[in-house]
Amino acid sequence: MSKTRPYRFPPLAGLTAGTTLPAVAGADAQAAAARGYAEGQQRGWREGYDAGAAQGREDGWAAGLAQAREQAEAELVRRVQDKLAEVAGPLQAAITALESAQAEAQAAMRRELVDLVGRVARQVVRCELALQPQQILKLVDETLATMPPPHETVDVRLNPEDLRRIEEIDPEATGRWQLLADPRLAPGECRVRSGRREADAGCRQRLDAVMEQVGAQLLEAPAEAGAPAVEEAGA
Repeated sequence: MSKTRPYRFPPLAGLTAGTTLPAVAGADAQAAAARGYAEGQQRGWREGYDAGAAQGREDGWAAGLAQAREQAEAELVRRVQDKLAEVAGPLQAAITALESAQAEAQAAMRRELVDLVGRVARQVVRCELALQPQQILKLVDETLATMPPPHETVDVRLNPEDLRRIEEIDPEATGRWQLLADPRLAPGECRVRSGRREADAGCRQRLDAVMEQVGAQLLEAPAEAGAPAVEEAGA
């Protein structure tokens, strides 16, 4: 059979003193919570600041890079334009000089061509007169046709060698007019006198007139090159 033991209640003073322990523990917990909140807030602020600073740096770097690229491109364009401006002046001067030289060369070639045509024409005339000196008398007929009548007394002065050859080849032609030898006249030249009028019936002045027309056409050809196109456009 078991034995029972009597229960002793703690003293009231001890029970009253013991009731302050939970209050002390609660105060410490509140202080710890406050510290944790402050630390969390500080940590959150720092992390947010760091993240914002990093994003700001990234955005600023991108914006700065774009601005630097634009400035570099603008500077490059400016330098290229400056270089082109520096080159444009001498280049235009070179083009102008080249065009001028080309125009002068073409003009010189045309003048040489006119001179060549003149020399060839004179050579042909000399050869023709050497073979047929009586052709000079045809020039006399043409000259008399331009002079007013009457043609009763006609004197024709010729180069002595031309007169001699005419008399040898066609003696009958010498009876139409009074033919006189004039050593002052070059071969192929002759002067016609009818009454008080005198005219040049030689080959030189005729050939010079023809060559003047040829030269005018050749030397003025560049200025007239665009005329047909203008007429067609107007039509």
